[in-house]
Amino acid sequence: MRSSRLRHLVLPACLAMAAVLAAAPAAAQVPQRTAPPSAAPAGVATALDTVARQVAASLSDPAARRTLVAALKSGPLDLSTLRAGATLAGRVRTADHAVRAAKGLPESTGSLVRARLADDTMAAALAAGAIPLVAAAPGDDEAAAVVSYEPDGSRVLLDPARVPARPVIVVEVDVAKALPAGLDVVRQVLAQRGVTAAAAPTARASGGYWATKLNAVRLSNDQEPWIKGSAEIYSIVGGFGLDGTPKVDIVQQPYLDNDGTTYYPNQLLVHFNAYKYNLADVVMMEDDGDTNYQQLAQAIAAVLLTIADAGAYIPLVDAILSAIPSSWWTDDPDYVDSWYTLSTASSGRLNGAAANGWIEVSPYWVAEL
Repeated sequence: MRSSRLRHLVLPACLAMAAVLAAAPAAAQVPQRTAPPSAAPAGVATALDTVARQVAASLSDPAARRTLVAALKSGPLDLSTLRAGATLAGRVRTADHAVRAAKGLPESTGSLVRARLADDTMAAALAAGAIPLVAAAPGDDEAAAVVSYEPDGSRVLLDPARVPARPVIVVEVDVAKALPAGLDVVRQVLAQRGVTAAAAPTARASGGYWATKLNAVRLSNDQEPWIKGSAEIYSIVGGFGLDGTPKVDIVQQPYLDNDGTTYYPNQLLVHFNAYKYNLADVVMMEDDGDTNYQQLAQAIAAVLLTIADAGAYIPLVDAILSAIPSSWWTDDPDYVDSWYTLSTASSGRLNGAAANGWIEVSPYWVAEL
C-alpha cells in the first residue's frame, strides 16, 4: 500500500517540548495554549459527507455512473466540472462554499471538493462494471471504521487498515490547490497583525548572505488508513528581525508526498539576510484538508507579538506550537515536526524534536548577481 500522508503521534512531541522547556532559561518560557478550538474539521467533514452521500445516490443512474467512472480514469476529478444533475451540482457548490469558509479561504480560491479512486488497485474492478461505494475523507485518523455509502443511501462500514476489494470513490478537499491560497492568507494576516516576513535586504544590496539549504528530508513511516490521500507540507520559519521583533517566513514543500521516503530537494529553507541573530527555528506542518488558515495566522501572531527581544536569542518553536488550536492535537494532528536553532553553520543530519523525521542541511552562500 502506498502510504501518502504524513503525521506523527502527539505524545513524543509533547515529551520533546517538555524536555526543551525544562532545559531552557526562564526567558524562553512561553504562554500556555489559549487559542480557541478550530471549527474547521467539523465544517469540512460535514460538507464532504453530504457530497459523498449525494454522489453515491447519483450512481443509481447508469448513465451518471458511466460519466463519473470515465472521468475518474484520468485521476482526481474536480466535482464542479462533472456533468451531473441539478441536485448533485447544487450540493457540490454548497460544499465548496462551506469548505472555503471552514478553511478561512476567499471565494476567489474556487472549487476545492474533488473525487478520486481510493486505491489504484480498484481500477480494474471499476472498469469491469462494479458499482462503487462512496466515502468522504475522514477527519479522524483513529476512527474504528470508514463510513461509505451505497447508491440506495445505506451505510457500509469498512476496515480502515485493509483496502477493500470493492471500488471506493473518495470525496475530499483538493489540498494541493488549497495550500497556496491558504499560505497567502497566512502571510497577509500575519502582516496585518505586525508579524512580517524576514525577506528584506536583497543579495545585491548586502553583497550576499548565508542561507540554510535543505539537501535531504525524510519523515517517519506511520500506519495510515488506506482512504487517506496526499498531505501538503509547509514549514513555518521564525526568527528575530533586524528590529528585534519576531519574523516568520512560510516555505511550501510540495514534494513531500510520502512518509518513509527520502527526498533530495536542494531547497533554501532559511534566509539569514534579515535576522538579527544567527539563529532561526523551523516548524513543519501539514494540511490534509482541515486546516483553517485564518485561525492559524491569528493564533501565531497573537503569541509571537508577546515575545520581546531580551538581547539573546529565544527559540520560537514553543511559541508557535502553543498557538496551534487545541483541536488540531486531537485525532488528526496538523503538526509534523520541528527543529530548534538552525544557524548559518548548521550542517549534516538533524533529527526533529518530535522524533518524526530528519533533515540534512548545509550552509549556502547566496551571492549577489
